[in-house]
Amino acid sequence: MKKLFAEFFGTYWLVFGGCGSALFAAGIPDLGIGFVGVSLAFGLTVLTMAYAVGHISGGHFNPAVSFGLWAGGRFSAKDLVPYIIAQCIGALAAAGTLFVIWSGKAGNVIDNTRAGAFASNGFGAFSPDGYSMSSAFIAEFVLTFFFLLIILGATDKFANERFAGIAIGLALTLIHLISIPITNTSVNPARSLSQAIFTGGGPLSQVWLFWAAPILGAITAGFIYKTVLQKHDVA
Repeated sequence: MKKLFAEFFGTYWLVFGGCGSALFAAGIPDLGIGFVGVSLAFGLTVLTMAYAVGHISGGHFNPAVSFGLWAGGRFSAKDLVPYIIAQCIGALAAAGTLFVIWSGKAGNVIDNTRAGAFASNGFGAFSPDGYSMSSAFIAEFVLTFFFLLIILGATDKFANERFAGIAIGLALTLIHLISIPITNTSVNPARSLSQAIFTGGGPLSQVWLFWAAPILGAITAGFIYKTVLQKHDVA
């Protein structure tokens, strides 16, 4: 249960900090943090929770990461469903908190006909810069693929694991710097689901892509790392 609580709190912090920065701080006139600030916020949530609770649960905070670590031989299949449930509940709890805060300002309504509404992900008309479904799928697949390669490499027993959290946090920052204009950046099915449920409409109907592409990218990375890149002990 400690592992599941760690995943709950870690995913909560990721969604609250990352999506919260997009909702409350990105667009403030003259003082807004913009895309760069939101990218840093997502990276910092993972970095901070990796050191806070990573030693308890492994610090996944993302169903795609759990699938990727399973494919890479680092995670047991029997723990996949409990981890994913904990991650999704944490993400939904964070989105609910954000919604309560968001609703406390007069005039704040969720317009689910607009791209990026309530920090949701999307493609086509719901992409921040109008990118197609195929572009969104490729971006989410490739970015999650490399995210898992970085996670697997940085946490390898032959690597310096003390700095793994920094590498992983900076990787997520870079991923957001690349892809916020494309999909508003997911690479995390739980993060996408939580915001889509509160947004409804088009973003909710498109959430399947933000499960399929990241999970496929993560599994591919896990198998490639295990079979091609993994260094083994010399007998």
